[in-house]
Amino acid sequence: MGRGETGRFDCYAGRYQVVPMNILSELKCRFRDALSSLVDDPGDLLDLIRPAQDARFGDYQANCAMPLGKRMGQSPRDVAEAIVERLDVYDLCHAPEIAGPGFVNLRLKDAWIATELARQVGDQRLGVAPVDRPRTVVIDYSSPNVAKPMHVGHIRSTVIGDALARTLRFLGHRVITDNHLGDWGTQFGMILYGYKHFRDQAAYQREPVAELGRLYKQVHQLVDYYETRNSLPDLERQIAERQAALDGQRALATGDDKQLRKKAEKAVRKLQSQLQEARDEWTAAGRKLQAIESSPALAERAAQHPNIAQAVLQETAKLHAGDAENLALWHEFLPHCRRDIQRIYDRLDIRFDCEFGESFYHNQLAAVVQDFRQRGLAVDSDGAVCIFLDGFATPMIVQKRDGAFLYATTDLATIEYRRKTWNPDAILYVVDHRQSEHFDKLFAAARRWGCEQVELQHISFGTVMGEDGRPYKTRSGDTVGLEGLLDEAVAKAYGVVSANDDAKPGGPELTAEDRHHIARVVGHAAIKYADLSQNRTSDYVFSFDKMVALEGNTATYMQYSYARTQSIFAKGKVDMDALRSSAVPLAVEHPAERALALKLLQLAEALQDAMADYRPSQLTSYLFDLAKCFSDFYHQCPVLTADSPAQRTGRLLLCDLTGRTIRQGLDLLGIHVVDKM
Repeated sequence: MGRGETGRFDCYAGRYQVVPMNILSELKCRFRDALSSLVDDPGDLLDLIRPAQDARFGDYQANCAMPLGKRMGQSPRDVAEAIVERLDVYDLCHAPEIAGPGFVNLRLKDAWIATELARQVGDQRLGVAPVDRPRTVVIDYSSPNVAKPMHVGHIRSTVIGDALARTLRFLGHRVITDNHLGDWGTQFGMILYGYKHFRDQAAYQREPVAELGRLYKQVHQLVDYYETRNSLPDLERQIAERQAALDGQRALATGDDKQLRKKAEKAVRKLQSQLQEARDEWTAAGRKLQAIESSPALAERAAQHPNIAQAVLQETAKLHAGDAENLALWHEFLPHCRRDIQRIYDRLDIRFDCEFGESFYHNQLAAVVQDFRQRGLAVDSDGAVCIFLDGFATPMIVQKRDGAFLYATTDLATIEYRRKTWNPDAILYVVDHRQSEHFDKLFAAARRWGCEQVELQHISFGTVMGEDGRPYKTRSGDTVGLEGLLDEAVAKAYGVVSANDDAKPGGPELTAEDRHHIARVVGHAAIKYADLSQNRTSDYVFSFDKMVALEGNTATYMQYSYARTQSIFAKGKVDMDALRSSAVPLAVEHPAERALALKLLQLAEALQDAMADYRPSQLTSYLFDLAKCFSDFYHQCPVLTADSPAQRTGRLLLCDLTGRTIRQGLDLLGIHVVDKM
């Protein structure tokens, strides 16, 4: 079988395979062959082969001649010519062109594009081959504290983790999703204390989770009150010290010594910033205190419970020690909390393979600490058990001086359980960037413990921001509840769907039930896609209006594009089975046809890019580009009124592949589609 036939040569495995084609991977394979006689290891050069940014320069571009020329001491253009002489791509591409100082431009043959696309018509996987070497991947994501309602801060971990799981599974990997619930920590100590001292029994019987949430919030507020009050003297001392240091540097900044003056001016700017930070912190502390002291009820409650922070820790310790009363209450609270969380997951279509909370590992923690000590990996320090790690200013504490264990201890026990149970190749933690130092220490400790062969990676992400540039909050300053957020998104989507339906030339087409169903699908999708379309490591501004817009890189635009393909089939009364089994060859004669066809063939590349650094935004970018290509095609290439039956069938097949690809791509993001909008 030759390269012009239905298979391809696997340059890594050294054999031909009848598999769907990833164009970029195939081109890299061909370039590897060409470069192997010029350089010992061309691996880094292959990363410089990418889709062309401008269609005028072809479909793909290789920029490897420039660094290779420098390495070889030759002109990049001469190196490019040497590469082209050795490059065998003539079954896929027209003759490569050398441009500028040594760019190699490649344009795929229209006939080859049409042939490859025709194969996708009957391929349920749309040209995406399962990986040759499947890995076992554990993904730890969402992980809310069950004692509190889910809020906007949980959305990023939940939808990013779900998208990674769906995509890795589609690519052929074995994936285990684990919701590491916070069901055992100090938050339960707060609820236990609140339940025993502040509960409204009637409210608890009516809505147990709402009342438990109220109790948690009130206890947390009182604990924070005393911690803040105790911190004021230290804050005031910091302000005084920084003011004194600033005054001293200002005096130096007015001296005659130019070099000393310049140094002092720099110190003044730094101290001004530090002083302002301390003053802002002091002001914020004052507001917290005022919130309690200005409320007679809260002020009285605070006065009655001056040692509430210590009491909360005692309630937590009693729970962990197996106290009968606290354990019974914990068993009573937990099912209510779990049901409340599950309701959110059901709305978002989120499923987990297991949901082992922190409590699951509690009985394993002492053994973890003992093993670290026996191996000489942990030592006693000021009464606590610590792991000292190279490159970190502070150690990882795994047991406090009072005998209590920490999150780090639980996380180590969790890694050990996952290793023994699933033997993973990788464990991914989808957790916000503020936990970076914790995970750096955790991974370093785990590797010293013998976990060198497992990829441990923190899939960090930024913060959801309000349009004021601050973390997204309600007007009262509270964290936005996730269920309320979903309700509002559905309401916004309902307005868009209704307005769009009412504006149709022939009058509204949707029933009231249809509108509500579409609004739910579109609203939930808007929340997910708005998050997933962002670079995950960046903060992003939350805007309902942008999320449900029919234009731009939104889920609504993607869903509308899919619905448009289905509208074509409905209007033309197309028999889809007959269409997909037709022997009519696809053609890519019109530029818009060709652009759409090429984009359809690049799904495998998009998925490869998305998983290279675990960034779902690579997939959303691809889908947006695909939808734009389809929009151009739709407006420039008549489908149902094409010039000939063969052209009509070919364009219908392009519409079908577009719809299927959008639906598949959105499904990998956990997003549903609707046939009408």
